[in-house]
Amino acid sequence: MLGSAEIPKIDIDTMNAVPPPANAVTADLWCRAGLPASALASLTLTGSDPVMPSSFAVGTAAQSSIAAAALAAAEVRHVRGFGRQQVSVDMLHAAVECSNFMSLDGVIPEVWDRFSGLYPCGPDARNGWVRIHANFKHHREGALALLGLKADDTTTKADVIAALSHTTALDFEQLAAEHGLVVAALRTFEEWDASEPARAVARLPLFTIEKVGEADPRPLPGMKSSDRPLTGIRVLDLTRILAGPVAGRTLAAYGADVMLINSPNLPNVEVIAETSRGKLSAQIDLCLPEGRKRLAHLCSQAHVFMQGYRPGGLAALGFSAEGLAHLRPGIVCVSLSAYGHEGPWAQRRGFDSLVQTATGFNHAEAQAAGSDTPKALPMQILDHASGYLMALGAQAALVRQQQEGGSWHVRVSLAQTAHWLRSMGRIPNGLACAKPEIERFLEATDTGYGRLVASTHAARFAHTPAGWTRPSMPPGSHLPQWP
Repeated sequence: MLGSAEIPKIDIDTMNAVPPPANAVTADLWCRAGLPASALASLTLTGSDPVMPSSFAVGTAAQSSIAAAALAAAEVRHVRGFGRQQVSVDMLHAAVECSNFMSLDGVIPEVWDRFSGLYPCGPDARNGWVRIHANFKHHREGALALLGLKADDTTTKADVIAALSHTTALDFEQLAAEHGLVVAALRTFEEWDASEPARAVARLPLFTIEKVGEADPRPLPGMKSSDRPLTGIRVLDLTRILAGPVAGRTLAAYGADVMLINSPNLPNVEVIAETSRGKLSAQIDLCLPEGRKRLAHLCSQAHVFMQGYRPGGLAALGFSAEGLAHLRPGIVCVSLSAYGHEGPWAQRRGFDSLVQTATGFNHAEAQAAGSDTPKALPMQILDHASGYLMALGAQAALVRQQQEGGSWHVRVSLAQTAHWLRSMGRIPNGLACAKPEIERFLEATDTGYGRLVASTHAARFAHTPAGWTRPSMPPGSHLPQWP
C-alpha cells in the first residue's frame, strides 16, 4: 500500500538510472494531478518489471497510469459522498491490457497496413531510417505519392525502399509533414535531445490541468453506494486511434455514460471494436451546420469533452476549450496531441509508433538488443499510458470542479508521455523476458462487430467492480442523444 509519507520526487533528468518502484511512480502521478495524498493508502500494487520483453519500464508505465486513473475514479466517488475503497492493480495484467490484444470471431486482425513500417534511406541505411504510417487510406496514398508510387497492388515494399534510396530520412520526414502526412525519421536519444521540438517537450510537465473559465461547482447526478464511481457522468469522446479511445473506454469502465462521436466521412480501423467497449457510438457530420448544432446541444449537457483531432481542428469549428467553457460553464475538456501544445512541432500529427521512432526509443531498443535494425517497444505503451493519463486528468479536474468550481482543460501528448517513460531509466536484461501467457486476463463478449475477445480491466475495486455494461457497437449504432 502507498502511504502519504511515501510520495517521492521523480528525477526527470535521470535517463539511465534503474527504474523507481511502481508505487513511487504512481504517487508522483497522483501528486501531479493535485489529488489528496491520503487517498494513496487505498492503493495496492503487485508485480515488478520486466513483465514484457523491453529494456524500458513498460510494465511500470502501464501499471502506474492505470492505477492512478482507477484511484482517481475512487476519489470521484469519495467526493460524491461515499467512503474510500481499496483499489489494486497487478503489473502483468496492466501490461496485457496495454498490449491491445483482440480477436473477432476467432480471428486476430492484422494491426498494420502492408506499407506501414520502418524503411532504410540510401544504401545500407546510410541516409537514416524512416517510419511510414499507412493504416489510413489517405495517409498511405499520400506517402506513396510523395515517392512517385501508386497505391495499388502493383506497388511493393521493395518499390518503397528503392524510392527512398534517393532521399534522406530527415528530408522525407519534413516533406511529409509539409503535406500533412504522418512520417517520422529515426533518431537517437542524443539527436532528439538536440532538437528544438525535444527542448519544447522537455519544458512541459507530463500533463497540464488548467482553469479556462469561471463557473460554480456543478452538482453531479445522484447515485447509490453500489454504483460505479462515475455513474451519471456524461463524457463526449471525439477521439481517434488509440490513446483517446482508451481514455473513453476507461471512463466507461468506471460507470460514465461515454458517447463516441465519429464522422461519417472518416475511416476507422478494426481496433475500434476493442476500444469502443462500454460506449454509445453515434455519428455527427461536423462539416454541416446541423451537425455542429447537434454537437453543441450534447456539450451543453456533458460533464467531460475529450478530443484527439489534429491541433486546432475542432477549435476552428467552435469547439475550443474556451468556447466549450462559455457554452457549458463547468465542463472539463481533455485534449490529446502528438508532440505537445508548444514548440515547432505543436501542429504536427503523429501516432505512437512515429513518436517512438522520432524520440529515440526504436534506436535505443535496438541497441539493447544488439541489433542494427530499429526495434519497436513490445506494445504501444505511449498510446495506452497517455490514454490513462487523460482519464486521470479528466477525473482530477472533475474533483476540482466539485470543490472549487471552474471550467477546466487537461492536455496530454504522446511525446510528453515518451519523455516520462524515458525518465524511468532502463531494465537490465529486460529484453530477455519471455512473452507472457495472457489467456487468464481475457474475456469474451458479443458485440456489434462479432464475438470479441480482449483483456479485462486491470484495476480491481473492492466495492464497485469496473467493467463494460454496453457492448462495443459500430459507428452510428446509437442516436446522438443522451440516454
